[in-house]
Amino acid sequence: MTTHQTVSARRPDGRRLQLLLDRAEITDLLTRYAHSLDEGVFDEAWGRAYYAEDVTAEMPIGTVRGRGAVVTRIREGMALFARTMHLSGAALIEVDGDRATARAPQLSTHVLADGSGALFVSGGHAATELVRTPDGWRITASALRVAWTQGTPPRLPAGMGPAADPA
Repeated sequence: MTTHQTVSARRPDGRRLQLLLDRAEITDLLTRYAHSLDEGVFDEAWGRAYYAEDVTAEMPIGTVRGRGAVVTRIREGMALFARTMHLSGAALIEVDGDRATARAPQLSTHVLADGSGALFVSGGHAATELVRTPDGWRITASALRVAWTQGTPPRLPAGMGPAADPA
């Protein structure tokens, strides 16, 4: 399905309505997710609210598989910052039945937790795959692609980062 076909007037009314509802639910999930990154609560309930059990997440701090591993890695990564602000732009969403993809620009500003007050800013986009579950849409795969950075990056602890990914 191409982007210009996403809400085609040629679709039967019920299918058009379902597509619009799906896109609204996915937009809400992605928006709530971006806001949640700045709230700092990364527990199992948080993970269940956004991720499928078998999720794979590619992040600048490494690739992890499984909801528990993703929650742990995000908690560890966000602990490197005293404060953050994640801004996500409008997502291009394509729905195909019970599966969907989304791509959205992301601008992330971080204040390092090392006491220096230094800023680390990154810009890029998030590519996300989603699946419809009984509890609503959940992320099955995500990849944060950083296009540029500015400022002081955090010092990563041993075992965190792309070089630490399992082969």
